[in-house]
Amino acid sequence: MATTTLRIENMHCGACIRRVTQTLNGVAGTKVEDVQIGGAHVESAVEPSVILDALAKAGYPAHVE
Repeated sequence: MATTTLRIENMHCGACIRRVTQTLNGVAGTKVEDVQIGGAHVESAVEPSVILDALAKAGYPAHVE
């Protein structure tokens, strides 16, 4: 698995962190290492585009750093 660092938009509070964490945990082959306001570190066996699509659908557009 590769570690990916994400810059995540629209995160403003603890509820956002929980929602992003749940979204990332819902992507098969992905393990959340750390989620903070504005970003996350994840280990993933899937293409980053799969993670970015899941986050966008949840209302949190993201970019790989």
